[in-house]
Amino acid sequence: MARLGHNHVVTAKSLKGAVSLHPELASSSFEIEFPVAELVVDDAQARQAAGTDFPGEIPQKDRDGTRKNMLRAEVLDAEHFASIRLKSIKAAGSLPSAQVVTRITIKDVSREVTVPVNIVTSADRLTATGQFDIKQTDFGIKPFSIGLGALEVVDQVTVKFNIVAQKQ
Repeated sequence: MARLGHNHVVTAKSLKGAVSLHPELASSSFEIEFPVAELVVDDAQARQAAGTDFPGEIPQKDRDGTRKNMLRAEVLDAEHFASIRLKSIKAAGSLPSAQVVTRITIKDVSREVTVPVNIVTSADRLTATGQFDIKQTDFGIKPFSIGLGALEVVDQVTVKFNIVAQKQ
């Protein structure tokens, strides 16, 4: 059954939050939140941008099935936990490269993860990019599995981000 599975790209487009960038990076901070129910699964453009591990377009019925499984109680439990939150705890390094200890909260379970971040600024804009790994089970998530494990989602998830903040 493994041949029926594929890698997924899940995107969050409805981010809200705040960033405070201080000349001394250690005094900087951010908070970001996004709604679980608005996560998009296997958008064709996002899959193409993600690279060769994400070939081809996924049929709508498969994307709908993956999304339904992702939002159920054993996984993200969108009915009871509306959002995923990230908050900086500590920042180190210097621009453009930083290491930010980030508290990630999923399903009311919080874990701290050190996130390498590339930060580019202009007069009224900040762009933060990078990637890090988390384990679903660390957040009380049971990775999806069917057929006694013949088809299952791996525990480790790679999170890639490109966040643009506009000065207001």
